[in-house]
Order: sequence, then C-alpha cells, then structure tokens
Amino acid sequence: MSPGFSPRKLLLPLVPLYRLALEVREVRLRWGLEPVRRLRWPVVGIGNLSTGGAGKTPLAIALAKALTARGFRVDVLSRGYGRRDQRPARVNPDGTAEEFGDEPLLIARQAAVPVYLARQRYEAGLLAEADAHGIAPCPILSRSVRKGGKPQITTVDEDNRPPLVHLLDDGFQHRQLFRDVNILLLNREDWRDRLLPAGNLREPLHALRRASVLAIPANQQDLEAELRAWGWTGPVWRLRRTMEVPPIDGPAVAFCGIARPGQFFAGLEAAGLRLGARIAFPDHHRYTARDLDRLSTAARAAGATALVTTEKDLVRLGGPFSSLPDGLAVRTASLQVEIEDEDAAVEWLAKRCWP
Repeated sequence: MSPGFSPRKLLLPLVPLYRLALEVREVRLRWGLEPVRRLRWPVVGIGNLSTGGAGKTPLAIALAKALTARGFRVDVLSRGYGRRDQRPARVNPDGTAEEFGDEPLLIARQAAVPVYLARQRYEAGLLAEADAHGIAPCPILSRSVRKGGKPQITTVDEDNRPPLVHLLDDGFQHRQLFRDVNILLLNREDWRDRLLPAGNLREPLHALRRASVLAIPANQQDLEAELRAWGWTGPVWRLRRTMEVPPIDGPAVAFCGIARPGQFFAGLEAAGLRLGARIAFPDHHRYTARDLDRLSTAARAAGATALVTTEKDLVRLGGPFSSLPDGLAVRTASLQVEIEDEDAAVEWLAKRCWP
C-alpha cells in the first residue's frame, strides 16, 4: 500500500449514492414533505459539515455565556444523542449522560442555561417556550417563509422581560426547524474533504451557502481568503481554541471517546504533557469496569499516576470510575473557544434576530 493512501478512497464509487440521497431530501424540503416549523422566538443554529470534532459544543457554551452576559435570556435545543428516554425533556445538570446525553449535560453545567432535548428540536423549543413564557408558539411555517421569507419576531414578551434566543446545537442538517441565523463551523480539513462515505462531509461544500456566518479557526489565516475567492460574501468569525491542561508530574495515560481523538492527544503533547499511552474509544462511548481495568493496566505499565481525558468524557465515566485504584487519579483537559471581537459578533447577531 503506497504512503498516504487512505482505504476510504475505495468507497468513492458510493459517493454518488449518498449525494442522491441528499438531493432527494432537498426535494422533500422544497415541496413541504418535511414540514419546516418555527418557534415564537429567534433560533440561532450552530453546526458544521463534517462528522464531528469541529468544536460545536464549546462554541455553543461560549455563545450562551456571551449572550447571557449582555442581558439576553438563552436556552439550548439539542437532540441528546445516546440518551435512553427519547421523550422531550429539560436537562437536569445533576443528572447523567445516560439520561440526557454527554454534550447537553456538559452545556447545562458549564453554560448555566436551560437545555431542552427532543429528536425533533421544534418539540424541544415548544417545551422551552412553555417554561419561559407559557405562550403557545406559531405552529407551522407558511409557504412564503419556507421559501425564504422572514417571520416577524416579537422582541419582548408580555412581561417586558429581555428577549429570548434559542441556540440550536449541532443543527445545520436539522432543516425541519426554521432558524434566523445559521453559524457554520468550517476548517481547512473540511474545505478539502470529500463527501461520505469516502470522506467526512455530511453535505457538499456548496451547502455552506445556507449559512449566515462562517466560523473558522483563528490560526488558519489563509482559509478566509480562499472562501472569499470561492464567492463567500457573508461575515466570517475567527475562533481561538485553547486547551487548558492540568499539571501532571511524570507520564500520564490519555484517553477519550470523541470524533477526532488525534487532536486531543496532540494538544496534550503540545502543552508539554508526557503521554505514556494514548487510548481512543468510539465517539460517545459508555465506559465500563472493563475499560477502567484496561486504563489501569496501561497506567501501571507506563508508570503513570494520572489518567487525563476530556470534559465531555468525564460526564460519561459513571459508576465504575467512582472508585479508582490507589494512587490513580482522573484529570481533565478543557477546551475553551473564544470569538475574536466578541462584542461585534454579538451585536451583529442581535441585529439579525431583532431587526
């Protein structure tokens, strides 16, 4: 096998079938076979084109904090991937990942805003607005709105409270809910990637035209120029990502169950952490006693006294990790996202939601 060859290239003949499925869905949306509904209050979607690892959850947390700090009321609508009960629900920050999903639980704890779950995010929004206002939202979009017309949004409710905004987490492909703003995270890897199953893109690059604003890594300075040359004329937000790594004496065993574990391991090493082992589990992995045994064995072999993982993984560790072997501790490295010129970004967002 030649260097640089990816086995996924063998799946290129299947890409047209995947593209056809996307086109069929576009027809269903265009003809109203998948109804697009709207909520009473503005919806700001946060999503990406690839199959995970873009930093959507940290951005949702950062944006929720930024809006809250400026006097807005904020909630987050999410699917709650992997939870056992699929009924619409509000996340209890003291709950478990099995009840609510790892990312919604992390958002509820770190952003300190209400998080609502439903497979159809419109239903999550109905629950959110019932909690916040006790007002029934408009149930179905008119055809003119589905084709691009903008619904009229009231700026304050009957109690003259500050306006409410819904953040739609990982919602770029969830087209059944109308959103006032679509924030699309994009990086250089996505820009040069292929469609599933030969690549990681859930949609072709021309789908970014549905976005209202593109959010790109601040350290990929040439990407904005490429996007402008391609024809993008909308706003571009630059995101600074920083990993806060705990100080650990000696080697550590790093583990995670996220979409792109290599990025996590590389970030730890870039911060000066010495890794005795790197263990990757599937995304959203539910940890068991057997996993703890595997990690403990790796730690003993490496002479490590610490396991280091992500905050997203931490909320999934559960019972087996409540009693660690003597001399072994679990430490977390947190990922923080900051929007460059945050004041201008939030001002632009407010004008789009409440013109």
